[in-house]
Amino acid sequence: MRAARRLLQRLGRRGALLTLKGVMAVGYGSGQVVQPTGDERGLTLLLRAAPLDAWGWAWIVAGALALLCAWLKRPHDWPGFVAVWLIASAWAGAYLASWWPLHESPRGWVIALIFGAFGAVNLVAIGWDEPARQEGPRET
Repeated sequence: MRAARRLLQRLGRRGALLTLKGVMAVGYGSGQVVQPTGDERGLTLLLRAAPLDAWGWAWIVAGALALLCAWLKRPHDWPGFVAVWLIASAWAGAYLASWWPLHESPRGWVIALIFGAFGAVNLVAIGWDEPARQEGPRET
């Protein structure tokens, strides 16, 4: 238990957030590589640039970078936040464009909102300071 607690303290809140974001990005990217989404209407613009498995690998790389940067202290952890924000923003933008002006995906705005919020959390967290460590009574 103590080892896990020390590990979490070393990771910090910023690192914990990057770890969660990294796991989600790697998982999502792996899903796109192994079993791609069936409905590609919202991804028309992205698929013009690269095939879906390449985008899946981009998600995996962004997630792996986030996982690595989770162990770095501020300000050196910023590439992890930016990587996940960039890949999520690309998907948000593609789905938003599929809704309007392309009119290919009537619910594209909903998916754009989800991916946009997923990425925007990183822009908020990148400016956070770690809270000061408070020394409490030690467990024996």
